[in-house]
Amino acid sequence: MCAHILATAAWPYANGPRHIGHVSGFGVPSDVFARYMRMRGHEVLLVSGSDEHGTAIQVKAEAEGLTPQEAADKYHGIIVEDLQGLGLSYDLYTRTTTRNHEAVTQELFKTLYDNGYIVLETLMGAISPSTGRTLPDRYIEGTCPFCKFEYARGDQCDNCGRQLDPIDLINPHSRINGEAPEFRETQHFFLDLPALADQLMEWLNTRVDWRPNVLNFSFNYAKELKPRAITRDLDWGIRIPLEGWRDEDMKRIYVWFDAVTGYLSASIEWAIRSGDPDAWRSWWNDEDARCYMFMGKDNIVFHSVIWPSMLLGANGEGSRGGERSSWFGKLDLPTEVVSSEFLTMKGSKVDTSHGHVIYVRDFLREFGPDALRYYIAVAGPEARDTDFTWDEFVRRNNTELANEWGNLVNRSVSMANRNNGAVPPAHELSTADEELLASSRAAFDTVGGLLEQRKFKAAITEAMRVVSLANQYLSQMEPWKLKDDTDRRDTVLHVALQVVSDANTLLTPFLPHSAQKVYELLGGEGTWAAQPEIKVVDEGEGTASYPILTGDYASEHARWESRPIAVGTPLAKPTPLFRKLDESLGETGPEWAPLA
Repeated sequence: MCAHILATAAWPYANGPRHIGHVSGFGVPSDVFARYMRMRGHEVLLVSGSDEHGTAIQVKAEAEGLTPQEAADKYHGIIVEDLQGLGLSYDLYTRTTTRNHEAVTQELFKTLYDNGYIVLETLMGAISPSTGRTLPDRYIEGTCPFCKFEYARGDQCDNCGRQLDPIDLINPHSRINGEAPEFRETQHFFLDLPALADQLMEWLNTRVDWRPNVLNFSFNYAKELKPRAITRDLDWGIRIPLEGWRDEDMKRIYVWFDAVTGYLSASIEWAIRSGDPDAWRSWWNDEDARCYMFMGKDNIVFHSVIWPSMLLGANGEGSRGGERSSWFGKLDLPTEVVSSEFLTMKGSKVDTSHGHVIYVRDFLREFGPDALRYYIAVAGPEARDTDFTWDEFVRRNNTELANEWGNLVNRSVSMANRNNGAVPPAHELSTADEELLASSRAAFDTVGGLLEQRKFKAAITEAMRVVSLANQYLSQMEPWKLKDDTDRRDTVLHVALQVVSDANTLLTPFLPHSAQKVYELLGGEGTWAAQPEIKVVDEGEGTASYPILTGDYASEHARWESRPIAVGTPLAKPTPLFRKLDESLGETGPEWAPLA
């Protein structure tokens, strides 16, 4: 049965190129899931965009002598190129500095305010002594007062999951320049989370099949809900849409409220660009639709607690009731928040702020997209923090991608090309033939079931098990020795090619670029696995143009099923699918990311 599947990926800050830690959390997992769901025949909408407001952008702009808009323009363009190069199949990857996003964010703010879930309060705001600018919670670091974790942030502790305020931290300091912040009294609007707590907990208690780390963080945070500030003393961001506030030069909607609203605004922008402005409702107003949100663990509570609370309030389903927006109607809550742990490098989180970083574009330039996608899927931080090492990357690439999968494709197609020039016919099948074909067919249910559960590591491991079985089969059957029994030789090669075709389908969500090549090696024509395209668009006359990611995925041929190979299909001599890497790379790393 076809379903509407909304897949979202966390919005990265437009303050630099993407690194492999970013895409291991939000990027590759969301794309693997979306590609699989499309292959199953579901109506998929994969959306995200660049998070372009807030202090992070201002700091980057000042460092480079740019305006915030110029910095956002620069890095949004770079990020779009990074994600396109990795093959992330967004229906729309957009940005938060659009008129559409501003309108959607302000409408959600007003709806929550009118329903009584946004209240005005006074707080002690953290100010940078050297600049006089508000320091966002996430730009303040210190020791958690509860678990004593030394790198807690001003909004939450990633170690124990508790909600924090910057003033709670022991020895707080700015992550920008290390200085201790000053705390001054200021007025801001707060999301009244306690007024939504009962309804939120009732909903959270139904999320029994989520990953344990997500549930643990969510319940720890939800037990101690406090009103949460959703405006800041900034001059870069979306204005507060209330009388007496919309013209305040130093008051803006806080970037986290702005960013999570982006999932809705991106869906609406996609619908407008599709020519059917109401098309987004099939993913947001239909109780049978499903929504899966992908991110790293540092973003869990924003998606599992705060965003659902915002939706409950906008739906008028909190303790104060309320009216729904005539524009939005009743908005669906997420089906699952799918969080990965951290990808680390020598035990430290892979990110620029701690000096441990491998940029996606550098990786793609030297090794290509599927090598990185494979590593993230099979050895990434799905369930626990995982340390990236060049040694492990080289080993996985050489022994699994090149020697196992690449070698199976190469020798199967090569032998059939050399002996037949085309897909040979199968004659009488032996027990070994039947067993291998049965294992290959059964893998569609097994791998598919694991992908349905967002168990990507187990899914790709099972797909590669089929590859190993096929390699063992060829080694045992030795078709190169069957010169005097051409019927048997042709049967073995036919079976091997059928399993290559099946395995290629099983691996398509993970390795879409090489899957297209294998499809063509087997005589396929047209697009098997569609790739995203960069398009430059605008919002009408008088608006600036900007790049987006989008794509025509409906026309691709990939389907989640075993496709019988056609006897007589011409086969060309193959070229190696994957490049084997020099093992010394594992000891030194590349020049652009050397081991210390």
